[in-house]
Parts: sequence; C-alpha cells; structure tokens
Amino acid sequence: MTRVSPPGKITEVDLSLVEKYDVPGPRYTSYPTALAFSDKVDWKALERTIAEDFADSRDVSLYIHIPFCDTLCWFCGCTTIISRRHEIVGPYCEALKSEFADWTPRHGKKTALQIHFGGGTPTYLSPDELRRLGEILLMHFEIPPEREFGVEIDPRELTREHVRALREIGANRVSMGVQDHNPAVQEAVNRIQPFELTRRVVDWAREEGMLSVNLDLIYGLPHQTADSFRVTLEKTLALDPDRLAVFNYAHVPWAKPHQKILARKNLPPPREKLRILKETIEFLTSHGYVFIGMDHFAREDDEIVKAQRSGTLQRNFQGYSTFGGIPIAGFGMSAISQTRRCYAQNEKNLETYQVRIRGGGRAWSRGLIVSKKDLVRRYVIMNIMCNLRLDYLAARRETGVEIREEFAREIEGLRDLEEDGLIERGNEGILVTERGRLFIRNIAMRFDPTVGQAADRYSRTV
Repeated sequence: MTRVSPPGKITEVDLSLVEKYDVPGPRYTSYPTALAFSDKVDWKALERTIAEDFADSRDVSLYIHIPFCDTLCWFCGCTTIISRRHEIVGPYCEALKSEFADWTPRHGKKTALQIHFGGGTPTYLSPDELRRLGEILLMHFEIPPEREFGVEIDPRELTREHVRALREIGANRVSMGVQDHNPAVQEAVNRIQPFELTRRVVDWAREEGMLSVNLDLIYGLPHQTADSFRVTLEKTLALDPDRLAVFNYAHVPWAKPHQKILARKNLPPPREKLRILKETIEFLTSHGYVFIGMDHFAREDDEIVKAQRSGTLQRNFQGYSTFGGIPIAGFGMSAISQTRRCYAQNEKNLETYQVRIRGGGRAWSRGLIVSKKDLVRRYVIMNIMCNLRLDYLAARRETGVEIREEFAREIEGLRDLEEDGLIERGNEGILVTERGRLFIRNIAMRFDPTVGQAADRYSRTV
C-alpha cells in the first residue's frame, strides 16, 4: 500500500457529520483499554511475562506520576491529591525511590529513551526535590542525549528555578495547561491563569533551552462560545507553541463529583460545542498546524508529524509518541506499566500505595495479560489511530494473520464510513481521508467488539 495519509490541513469541517458521529468511545491509549484491567489477574504469570518483555528490550519509556496539586480545577478528571501541606512530598518521593530501587535488580539498568513526568502537577515539587528525583533516575537508568523528556507544568505555582532545575535533570519538553484565556471561563472552573503569566512561563521554557512547548486547551467549558474561543486561539498562537492539544471537556459528575460545581446551564449547548471544535480545526490547520488526529496539532516540522507521515507514529498511555514501540515502566500511584503482552497499574490510593512500597511489595493493584487475538486487534486499531491507514500486507507480515479474512465482517461494516467520505477501501487496505481524521476513534471502534459494554464510561469521540 504505497499511498500515504493526507497532510492534515483541514480547511472545512462538515458539522452535520460531527453531530452524527459524536458518540461515546475509547481514546485508545491502549488496547484493550484500561477498563479491561482486573484485580483478579494471575499475578505470577503477569510478573513473569512483564519480565520477559522487558528483557527483550534494551530501551524503555518511563512514566512518573506526581499526583499533587495546590488547588482543584473543577473540570479535572486526573488522579490527584489536593493539598497545600508540602510535607506530603517527602514520603512520596521516598516511595518512588524504593520503587526504582526494586525495579533495577529485576530488569537491569535500561536506557530511558522517553521520560514523562505527569500528574497532578510535577512542579508541585520544589526545584531541589526535582533535582533529587533526577539524581535517582540517573542511578537506575541511562539517559542518552537523544531522549525525549517531557514534564507537565503549572504556571501558577512555577518559578524560573523550577524550569532551570528541569533542564539540569535532562528535561527538554514541557506541556502546560491553559484551557482558556478568557477570565470568565477561568473563574468558572477555578483556574485563574492570566495570559501574561502563561506568556512569561513560555518565555522561560525557551530561554532555558526547552526544545518543545505544548499547550493544552479545553472546549466545552462554562461560558465558552465559538466566538470567545476564537479569541483564545488567537492569543494561544501568539505564544507560538510547537504542539497543541485541544481536548473535549467530558462532564461526568457521577465519576468526578467535584464537576457538579460546574452547572450544566453554563456549559455550551451541544451544537455550540461542536461549532467550537469545527472552527478550532479550521483555524489551526489554516495557521501552519497539522491535525494529527483526535485532538492533537503540531507544526509541520515536528517529529510527531514526520513519524505519522512515515508510518512510525505510536500511541500509549502518554498519548502519541515517536517512541511507542518500547515498553513503559510506570512509577508512582496509579501509574501504568505497559509491555507488548501486559499491563500493570499501580494502586490509586496514596496511603495504600506508600504502605505497599514500604512493606517491600509491589504497587500493582490491577493488570491484564493480552490475548493473541487482542494483539492483532491492537495492531489494527493502533495503525488507524496513529498512521491513519491499515496496510493488509504489512499487517500480515507483522501479525501472521490475513486481516481481510479475520476482520471480513468489520471491513464490510465500514460501508457507511466510506459513503460519508471518512475512509477509502481498496484491495491493499484502508486509508483514512482528510475528513476522516476527526473521526479516527469512530473508525477504530468498528474493530473493537467490547466498545458497547461500557459506553457510559467513555468520553465523546468528538
């Protein structure tokens, strides 16, 4: 299959299609999704399989979860601990130190090609605490010059010394939550972040040598309109971010009770919310950004764009990745380790996590060993999600399965997507069109037999 996906410059979005395909669905940071994880897994078999998978790889990707935040953003869906008692950091960092110390004897000193500090707010730690965490990393992993080392930062509690400390330990990318520059929206969601503060931190990141700055926006928040969000987009582009993520706010107060504070009467109605999305895609792709798919945009020369065009883009719990083919070792409460055949998630409760680590045990509380059939489904779904195509010959070489026979029913069921111009089907495979980029979750879902089992727990696809 020699054709490649279109360049991601979408000049017009069909709002009627957006309404048609706006349904709940997985984000496919994994397959099977985290909803399939269980505390009834065969832990001995899981531990043995993970050890074998890590032994097969010289390189690893690291995810370190720092759960703490000073204040709660009322839209938040992350695993967080809200506290202004900074003394809680010490015991947590000791637990991380012990978790690292347990990992290395089991798996050896690997090369960390990709590192991500997520949260919560990793910069809740002081600059010196960040430096000590970096020292611990260097004790247990080789960190090469070509690594990708990203950190999520919060401008509201940040100093330039934080940025300097991150650079000293090897970080070269930062991701910053903005959500919306509109003061009325910020007040409604309990996240006051003046534009000049955001600009100052972006300047610090570049002046201290960060290679990439990502900004996160959210549409669907209180008081937002397409016109007001256009102003936010214009201000955001004045900061010249390398990447942008524009997320759909998922109002799920039954899962995140604090979201009840956000009165539904202040949320944009569905039609206006979809109009915001439509105009966002059109605006960004007409101003030099490539629509990767779902909710991600990047500059033409970004590595993530190059990876997608070459067919090497991957997806994992850290999102889109150019290093997605290597196993992930997760550290900290709720962190997920991911190898080719297994997933293992750490305990989500802070005290339980720390007690387990202090007792010399594993922090895992849920996991999954992936079946052979699901490995094939994962290949199909991830190629659609990342590389916007499915090449039958390449799939057979990689999986040993004749995709057209194994998924004959699913492929035939794509007829409506083809009629709507979202895909092209041929003898060599399936190609996602420029129009279809917005609906890649919907396309991938057609190959997922479990998608209807927990629809109420998924966010909307668009």
